[in-house]
Parts: sequence; structure tokens; C-alpha cells
Amino acid sequence: MQQAVFGRADNLRRGEFRGSAGEYFGIWIVNILLTIVTVGIYSAWAKVRRNRYFYGNSFVDGHSFDYHARGLQIFIGRAIVFGYIVGYNILLTFSPIAGIILALLMLVLLPWIVMRSLRFNARVTSYRNIRFDFVGKTGGAVFAIVVGGIVAFFSLGILAPFASRWLYRYIFNNLRYGDRAFETDPKIGALYRVWLPAFLLMVVGAAVGGAIAMIAYYSAVGVSDETMIDLELQVVFAVYAALIPALLLWGVAAIFYRIGVRNVVMNATRFDTRHSLFSDLGRLRYFWIVISNLVVTIVTLSLMRPWAAVREHRYVMEHSGIVVDGELGDVVASMQNSGSAVTAEYLDLEGFDFGF
Repeated sequence: MQQAVFGRADNLRRGEFRGSAGEYFGIWIVNILLTIVTVGIYSAWAKVRRNRYFYGNSFVDGHSFDYHARGLQIFIGRAIVFGYIVGYNILLTFSPIAGIILALLMLVLLPWIVMRSLRFNARVTSYRNIRFDFVGKTGGAVFAIVVGGIVAFFSLGILAPFASRWLYRYIFNNLRYGDRAFETDPKIGALYRVWLPAFLLMVVGAAVGGAIAMIAYYSAVGVSDETMIDLELQVVFAVYAALIPALLLWGVAAIFYRIGVRNVVMNATRFDTRHSLFSDLGRLRYFWIVISNLVVTIVTLSLMRPWAAVREHRYVMEHSGIVVDGELGDVVASMQNSGSAVTAEYLDLEGFDFGF
């Protein structure tokens, strides 16, 4: 067992981020100014510049990733979504029934949109000049997203680990790098172990919010009709007083659960049946980074946002990696020699980015 642990450590290729806050600040401030001047239109091209910087400075085994999307593709996707929102609100104003039908149509189309977005984002990403791909179908997305979401919601989160397992099996089992497949099968027991602390935090949040609401309610009992306005204000205050601590704790729970699930799923994922993905993000450490980044960003009126983004991305990269069976270079060379891998120059960038 000890030899296996040492072997895993020796073959682990951790990610690294070689960018800096100073470099990214120049990109960020230009993106912000051009987005303001163009009334938001440039935001699509801003996303491309941002992703190219972060991908290009994210390294695994001495090689970086690349991002190949074009700003026009992202702009078209956002224009479609914006047009839908405008049309939905217009229809809802003049014909509530038509608005409801349009909303239901979006729910029906959502799995297809998510599937296409996953495919788009995979295909615009490359490593060592070989593209990723996503081969999932809409039917799988219906089960993973719609059925999983319904199960998690109506079970009050108790069955959320099952929904997470279905979702990430759909994503990773349909992900390809060149002609080589990823596969994952996270265990329910492991997912429930990371779910339990998050669920307890949600229970505490609900209890705290409920206690505050009860105190406010009983303090308002017995008021006369003359003070009805004061009662209404007190009720509004009580609702906010109850919701704020509950939502804060639920937000913490969501971060804890998301990071825990990431670790479980990544460590259960294999590439080309031989190589294992790796993640050891600390939930408390990541939470501290998120909260401190938020505080610094607010205090500095967003001027430190580039520093915060680089800090978070560097932590995630340094605690992610792949345990290699042999050498990654041998895998890339075998794909290139066989001619089965589609390189970055020749793959058509189809589709649009809908932001999912």
C-alpha cells in the first residue's frame, strides 16, 4: 500500500499557473473600458481575451492549454439568449399564456442547449495542439440535468449526490481528448461523505432563519389595528432578517458541496483507461479564498478583481492534476502517429456559446 502511494505521488503531474495579476490587469481594464464604450457588445470578445490568457498560462506537464473560440460565436449565442429574454417579457406583458408557453419551451430546449454548450467549449479547448471533444446526446442531458434537478429539488437536497453522480457521469463519460476517452464512476458513499457537512450547514441555516422569524412573529402578536403599518414593516424586516443568515449559510454549504464533489469526481476519473485525474482542493481554504477575494474586490471598488481572479485560478490549478501511467508525451505521440487526433488547425469551430 505504501509503495502504491509513493508511486502515485511520483507520477502525479500537478497543474501550475504562470500568469500574474499585473499582466491580467492590463487585459481586464481594457476589456472593461471597451465593454462600457460598446454598451456590452464587446463583452463577447472580452471573454475570448480573458480565456486565452488563463488557458495559455495554465500548464500541465510543462505544456499549456489553448482556447480557440471566436468572439463572434460567443456574441451570437448571447444575442440569441438576449432576444429570447426580450421576447419572453414582451409576450408575458401582452399574453401571459404565450409567455408561459415560451418559458416551458425553454425548459424543453434546456438539455439540448447545455449539450451544445458542452460540445462547443470542449472543441474550442486544446492541449498540445490536440482538441477536446464532447459526444454526449440530448437524451443523456435530459436525464442528467432535468431528472437529476427534479430529484434533488423535491428531496430537499437529500438525493443531491445521486443527481451529482448522474451529471458528472454524463459530462466525463462523453468527454474525449483526441480519440481517447475519459470515464468516471464516483461512488455514492464518497459523494454522501462530502454532502453531509453541506447538508448540516443548510439545516443550521434553516434553523437560524426559522428562529429569527419566530421571534419576530411573537414580538408582533397583539398589535392593534392602529399599528398595522408598523406590523407590516416589522414583518418585512423579519423576513429579511430570517433570510439573510439562512442564505449566507446555504451559500457556504453550496461552496463546500461543490468543492467536495469536484474532488470525488476528479479522483474517480480515468483517461485512456490508464491515467487518473487528481484534485485535492481544501474546502476551508477555497472558501477563505472566495470570501477574502469578495471582500478585497468590494473594498477596492473592483480594482483588485484581477488579483482575486488570478489567486483563485492559481489555487485551483495547483491542486489539480493527472497521475500518469508512463508519460503523457507517449499518449500524444501515439495519437499523432495514428492520425486519429484532430489538431487545432483543422477542427471546425461549430456552434455558439450560450453561456452554460
